[in-house]
Amino acid sequence: MSEDFHLVPLPADADDLLEALGPMEERPPESQYVVFRSGRERFCLPVLDVEEVLDWPLLTKLPLGPAYLVGIFNLRGAIVPLIDIAITEGRRPGLLPKHVVVASLRGEGPHDDVRIGIAADEVIGTYSVNTEDFLEQAPENVPHCIGMLRHDDRLALVIDLRRLLEVFPGPSI
Repeated sequence: MSEDFHLVPLPADADDLLEALGPMEERPPESQYVVFRSGRERFCLPVLDVEEVLDWPLLTKLPLGPAYLVGIFNLRGAIVPLIDIAITEGRRPGLLPKHVVVASLRGEGPHDDVRIGIAADEVIGTYSVNTEDFLEQAPENVPHCIGMLRHDDRLALVIDLRRLLEVFPGPSI
């Protein structure tokens, strides 16, 4: 170490010194979202709702299931339903999704958590955004969204998992 470097204890009036410097710059609160594309739309979920992102898994189709239910898959011993929220866009048959965003809705008890897989064509990334980047208006024809998020000069629809499960009810497993 350099001989010029010495640690000096703070004086007793250090609090007065900090006050003289003025208030610290306050930053707006930030939230993190996972942004992905499903069909032609960009969607996002809060990072705390996302368990993981997977490559397309081996699926088991459910006979007589609704059109949006792609199938079910095994995730380390847990059966997870996989839904396609872009089903209303008429996805082209040759272009299947490549990823699955596994989201978890927390329940009251430890065994009340609900997992659901959402088909994603592309996972764009994780973004930290300020509250001014969140728009509380959502398109009326997308009932499972609660707003829009501005990122990279684009908009992503913010998914509410409770509403998503009302619009696209998965099988009870």
